[in-house]
Amino acid sequence: MKQQKKYNGVVVPMVTPLTPNHELDAEAALQLMASIDACNCSVFLMGTTGEAPSLSGSLRKNFFSLAASVKRSGALFAGISSLCVEDSIDLSYRAAEAGVDVVVVTIPSYFSLSELETCYYLECIADKSPVPVMVYNIPATTHLSIPLEWVDKLSQHTNLVGLKDSERSDERLEQSLALWKDRQDFSHFVGWAARSARALELGSDGIIPSTGNITPEIYQRMMLAYKEGDRDAMYDCQRLSDELGAVYQSGRSLGASLWALKVLLQQQGIGTAHVMPPLQDGSYEDAEKIINHFTKIYKA
Repeated sequence: MKQQKKYNGVVVPMVTPLTPNHELDAEAALQLMASIDACNCSVFLMGTTGEAPSLSGSLRKNFFSLAASVKRSGALFAGISSLCVEDSIDLSYRAAEAGVDVVVVTIPSYFSLSELETCYYLECIADKSPVPVMVYNIPATTHLSIPLEWVDKLSQHTNLVGLKDSERSDERLEQSLALWKDRQDFSHFVGWAARSARALELGSDGIIPSTGNITPEIYQRMMLAYKEGDRDAMYDCQRLSDELGAVYQSGRSLGASLWALKVLLQQQGIGTAHVMPPLQDGSYEDAEKIINHFTKIYKA
């Protein structure tokens, strides 16, 4: 097994628990963070799974402070993405003041950006952020795949410490790890849950699976199997991850899958299944189907 980098392991892209009035549900958030921490997994706040684009600045800042106030196993990651570069920089300062370890940023999704514009945006944030910055590539929402050569150029910036890549491309995954698996100053995390085990085999530093919200123990076991060289156990975890991910994702839009994920958390006694507008809560009948499907597959 390769030498472990500073930023590594299982990072759960945490949902943002909400009250019926669409405010932060602090009690549920703390409960969920505790369950993630108990499996020695780190937390990534306010990414895609956390509905970050729909959250107000004040809710985000409150969440920074809440999450950083509790003891945790690993680094705390938090999304600061905004269409406005100054807002992202301001959020990086707020995150740093609260105790966040690494801020994570996507490129703005409104304009079609050139290489110069993309790199300028990310370098501006890296220049001014008081804590390390991780680039987040997710073309499903930003509508642009950041070419690996652009990321490699950005990786020379001393305050850019890694890439979370959610693009579904086996070729890109292999090329990424050929570039960075041996770079001690730059970490690679895969955000494509279906390739978690494969990414670890190829030399990725960590995995960021949304299913970790409901079953963080599966990814704890996968990481342990990887470290012990038990390939069969690692891929057993992968197959179970794929089955469970399909329960709330298959046949649903990204937004609808976030509600379905919260349905499963509510079934575990963590919060309620409310999502932030413009996303909408689903029906009681659909929630029952999701729960029944999940319980047939998995009993912790």
